[in-house]
This record gives sequence, structure tokens and C-alpha cells, in this order.
Amino acid sequence: MSKKELIKGNYAIALAAIKANVDAFFGYPITPQNEVPEYLSKMLPEAGKVFVQAESEIAAAQMVYGAAGAGKRVMTSSSSVGIALKQETFSYLCGSQLPCVIVSVMRAGPGLGGIQPSQGDYYQATRGGGNGDYNMIVYAPESIEETLKYIQEGFEVAEYYRNPVMVLVDGLIGQMMESVDLDVEVRKRTSPHQDWAANGMKNHKGRNIINSLFLDPQQLYEHNLHLKRKYDQMRKDEVLYELVNMEKADYVIVAYGTMARIARSAIQTLKKEGINVGMIRPITVWPFPHEAFDHIPKTCKGILTVELSMGQMLDDVLISNNGRYPVAFFGKAGGILIDSTEIEDVIRNFKKWVIKDASL
Repeated sequence: MSKKELIKGNYAIALAAIKANVDAFFGYPITPQNEVPEYLSKMLPEAGKVFVQAESEIAAAQMVYGAAGAGKRVMTSSSSVGIALKQETFSYLCGSQLPCVIVSVMRAGPGLGGIQPSQGDYYQATRGGGNGDYNMIVYAPESIEETLKYIQEGFEVAEYYRNPVMVLVDGLIGQMMESVDLDVEVRKRTSPHQDWAANGMKNHKGRNIINSLFLDPQQLYEHNLHLKRKYDQMRKDEVLYELVNMEKADYVIVAYGTMARIARSAIQTLKKEGINVGMIRPITVWPFPHEAFDHIPKTCKGILTVELSMGQMLDDVLISNNGRYPVAFFGKAGGILIDSTEIEDVIRNFKKWVIKDASL
């Protein structure tokens, strides 16, 4: 029997780490995810695990690198400007093939911006600000329960691929409360990589070196080819998305996270008016579910991208659409939420919102 409990989003993030049997958390406080390290500062020592509030976001990320290199299951969390500071280390983590889970609770920007919810870090999460050719699987849950699920699964996936995984939520999910099944089903992975850690020659022979530096160009090229094969496998095997009400849809909304929840209300209202609206909800925003767009029916008159930004996921929608349908965009920034009635009005007046040059 499942056990449901009314919990806050940031508490669910901390609880997911505990349920995933995390060995250590390294972080630094920043709104709106302050409560994550606050909860874990109590929960982890009680479980005999390690909690460290570092002197900065950069230091926290480097501590993740060190502990992951020793073969420990580690996590960090931050928000927007804090994630920006950690991105140099994210490149190191990918280059050194070190698994970890990174939770990003988005706030409004750019710069210090504000502490209200946003989806303005889509580029930051899916394109990355670190150097070189690297990628991380990025989950974008729409609920607290999904957040609990994908943080736990994130550790499994990170260890399977020996690569960081990011869970991307907005500040609303971090701060709201809802009833959650604490025993969500988590897909387990059997990692093919067991003997790479620099852990004092435990469970392996010889010396393991954790490093992302290759001074020989040919060796670095071959290393990049190896990483690309891994990323290609992620694109093939790890894409997740949900299709909602797609059969004979007049219009299709593309939305993720909190905006997908709000879009569901608009879909129900419009259905009563005889307007059939479907939705593509990316669950992984990297790899992006380009193949989901093949399910758009011929009855579709256009695609509406809705996000709490000035249009970042829109780029991936345009790539996926490839000129097949008219594309419109509706977004807000600054921490101002979009109401379902606004989405309804855009659908009713779709032609007015169509992007004139819907190409990249």
C-alpha cells in the first residue's frame, strides 16, 4: 500500500536524497532552495552520512567532484546564479566521467533577478555554461511526486552512464506543498562501471586516476568520441515525455514543469468550448523529445509553446517542428506566473500569436 503525505517541494528534494541512500551533500544556501540544505543538515548526520555547507557554490561543486571521484553517491543543489558558478565544475565532472545528481531550483533572472519562480534557466541546464563538448541528462518534473521520483532515478542513471544528472524545477515546485506518494516506483539500473573510483584500490587492482586533462590532442579527441558515444546512447534510450489529448487535436501546447500543470487546466476549459487541445510535455529536456512531434495529428492547426521565460525551449520546439506547423509563443519572466485563462485566450486567438519567422 502506498503511503501519501502532504510535504513541501524542497523537503521532497531532501527526502529523495535520503531515500536514494546518498553518501554526502555539499551545498551553499540560496533562495528559493535554502530549505534543501537546511533539511539535509539535520537528516544526513542522523543517518550517519556527510553534510557540508561549503564556503561558496564553487567550493561545493568541487567537493562533489572529490567525493564522486572516491566512488561516493553525492548530490548538490542550488538556484540559477549558484548553478552558474558551478558550471565550470560540471564540465570537469563530465570530462572525468563522475556520477552525481544536481538539483536546480530556478528563480527569476537574469543576474540576481528575483526570488520568484521562473523557467529562465532552460538554456543553462540544456546547453550548459561549462567549456567543451559535454551533456547531462536533465529531468524536468511537473510535480513534487515526480521530483521525488526523478531525483532517486537520477542517481541510478548517473552511475549507469558515469555522468552527472540534473533535476530542473522552478521555485514554485520548491515552495509549494501537495500530497505525495512517498514510495514512488524507481527504476533501478545495474551499472556496468564498478571499478573506476579512486578509493584506495578497493575492489580493483592498480591505480585509478580521476582526470579530465589530456595533453595529447589525439587522446583528447578519442576521449571526446567516447563521450559522444555515451551521449548518443542517452539520446536513444533516455528520452521521456508525456502526450496529452493528442487524438484529433486542433492545437498542441508544448510545456514542461509547472507550466504543464497550468496548461492542463486550459485544455479542460477549451474542451468544453469544443476546442480540442493536446499537449507534449517533455520530461527530459535534455535529451529533448524531438520524436514526440511525430505524434502531432494532421488535424493540428498550430503549436503553442508556453514557458516562464522569454522563449528558450522555443528553440527546441522550432527544431522539432521543422516547419511542419505554425508555431506561437507565450511566456512571462520576472517571476510572474501565467494563468490558465491567458493560455486559453492565446489559443482562441492563435493566429495573432504565430511567430512570423518560425525558423532558426
